Amino acid sequence: MKYDIFITCAVTGSGQSHLKSDLVPITPAQIADACIEAARAGAAIAHVHVRDPETGAPSRDPALYREVVDRVRSSDTDVILNLTAGMGGDIVLGSAEAPLPLSSQSDLIGATERLVHVEDLLPEICTLDCGTMNFAEADYVMTNTPGTLRAMASRIQAAGVRPEIEIFDTGHLWLARTLVDEGLIDDPVMIQFCMGIPYGAANDANSLMAMVNNIPAGWVYSMFSIGRMQLPYVAQAALAGANVRVGLEDNIWLEKGVPARNGDLVERATTILNAMGCHILGPGEVRENLKLTRR
Repeated sequence: MKYDIFITCAVTGSGQSHLKSDLVPITPAQIADACIEAARAGAAIAHVHVRDPETGAPSRDPALYREVVDRVRSSDTDVILNLTAGMGGDIVLGSAEAPLPLSSQSDLIGATERLVHVEDLLPEICTLDCGTMNFAEADYVMTNTPGTLRAMASRIQAAGVRPEIEIFDTGHLWLARTLVDEGLIDDPVMIQFCMGIPYGAANDANSLMAMVNNIPAGWVYSMFSIGRMQLPYVAQAALAGANVRVGLEDNIWLEKGVPARNGDLVERATTILNAMGCHILGPGEVRENLKLTRR
């Protein structure tokens, strides 16, 4: 079991959750406020996507990221920002029988363009989705080839930003180890197990521990599951030696029939961890442990 634990709050994501809950932040001001709310509730790290302020659709606009980052950095609340670099790897086939041409919903760009906002804003952390996989959508593929990941990892390393490697399945952990062995990711290595997302690793304990038991010594790891398993996974994470992630990106309910705010989910996570005898790490302690560069 892990007793010194940090909490990450993924405040909005890029899915359709904003159509199911009006508490999901959409505008840069709302997203920044959500980061601050999560930090005040006990989160050391805020994981950030941005959305089109008019429609709520996922966006890669660097100007939206800049507004969020500027608002958070100019506040009186200390929180580590973790910007996603996962956008821009979306392939949507035309159909099962006629995959080409690709659907207009596809959004596939190069490694450099995927990191424009990271290299411009220099957050302390950004994500690196370490593999390609199917989601529970008929013709959609999340695409992250080894070549693209090597190029992205090299640019992230040169920028002095700590990558959080997103692990959705066992092969992704294998690829992460390869990138580390090739010198493209520096110590301390930081990974995030993303469990229960169709069709990656299931969120049962056997699937989880099969990956946990293959983590190299010294790596820092966190984990979460989606939907109703998000809060049970707070306890599961501590028991498995991991840090914790909650937030409206992955779950919009505090309990059955009760919509959540990001701060509510963080507060519930701290209640669970405190009851287990854990110490919740603050941003300063996390920076020291992960050797982050504060800007």
